[in-house]
Amino acid sequence: MSFEKAIAFAQDLIRIPSPSGGEGDVAGRVMQEMHALGFTDVRIDAVGNVIGRVKGRGSKPAVMLCSHLDIVDIGDPHTWEFDPFGGEIVNGFLHGRGAMDIKGPLAIQTYAAAAFLDDPLDNDIIVCHTVHEERGGWGMEHYLASGGERPGAVIIGESTNGDICIGHRGRAELIVEIQGLAGHASAPERARNPVLVLPLVIPEIEKFAQSLVSNPVLGKSTMAPTAIETLPRSRNVIPDRVRIVIDWRVLPEVTADSAVDSLRAALHRCVELPEGFAIDVRYSSEHQHTYTGHERERRMFTPGFLLDPQHRIAKAAADVVAKAFGKQPALRPWTFATDGGHACGVHNIPTIGFAPGEERYAHTNRERLELESARKCFDAYPSVIRAVGGALA
Repeated sequence: MSFEKAIAFAQDLIRIPSPSGGEGDVAGRVMQEMHALGFTDVRIDAVGNVIGRVKGRGSKPAVMLCSHLDIVDIGDPHTWEFDPFGGEIVNGFLHGRGAMDIKGPLAIQTYAAAAFLDDPLDNDIIVCHTVHEERGGWGMEHYLASGGERPGAVIIGESTNGDICIGHRGRAELIVEIQGLAGHASAPERARNPVLVLPLVIPEIEKFAQSLVSNPVLGKSTMAPTAIETLPRSRNVIPDRVRIVIDWRVLPEVTADSAVDSLRAALHRCVELPEGFAIDVRYSSEHQHTYTGHERERRMFTPGFLLDPQHRIAKAAADVVAKAFGKQPALRPWTFATDGGHACGVHNIPTIGFAPGEERYAHTNRERLELESARKCFDAYPSVIRAVGGALA
């Protein structure tokens, strides 16, 4: 149950590539560790989540610990100072893809749960390490919608640098499509070129973005065009469609339906298109598959959430961390989205985050986990679980 064994486990995980949809090998390694530690009811569900349980002695609602199995792409490996799949420890840091997002914290959570195998709480502890978190959270979405046990609280292992995170903005990836009439580029008068209509549309998107509201904890909802695509793509063809890709960081009260409806209504109201053109707004979609063989077409929306900073779960965790670290942790949001959007934003399960690691290293070629801070979180984690479980009715 030592910190050193947990970090050795994290090193093993880093050395196993696990892109979204290709988590099978790392899932097998996680199962192996859970069995070795003595978890009960270790299983893989239909979409590939790895789930283990530490049984409690009472009837209080379960506490769920959740990290994810998938990682983002490494990009050009030659731009990394350390091998992205090496799991090397150098100068007090664990290096590599997944070191802090999220295989290092995953190992710490797994070992923290195992600490209660011989000293059970009044709560069961469910450890659910999910698939496809990096592509919208299919794993957590499936677990909570499949009719299984509903936990009383969720602790997310996304890096917080020892703070207690209580929410984040969500993300909607939308397509604004301008429709015209295709034609040969040698005869533009025979076509209706939607590229020429962009100056009418983009300023209205920016006006809509400027009208978005702010939350005192989560900050401002933001919207940014991130790409412009034409169809057909041939360069000697006047396209019949132009697509503007929109990244909208939504506040928790914005749902998948209300996001697309509100932007569509605003553009239909404000954009005066020439005759023969049309405009529409819809979700970007992605064909996804799991390593267990399931497939789906998913619209790109991840919900946000915000837990009241005064919620008993948040306060109980913060009090324990303050004692362990000798200073009060911040109660703050993440800048990025997590599986907590499904747990709390959709299913209203009280959710917090606690883990080592600095967000600035996430998704970069400098990803690393400071071992000194990781050890502090490792030592504090069982107390955080106990405090959260004790705060449940």
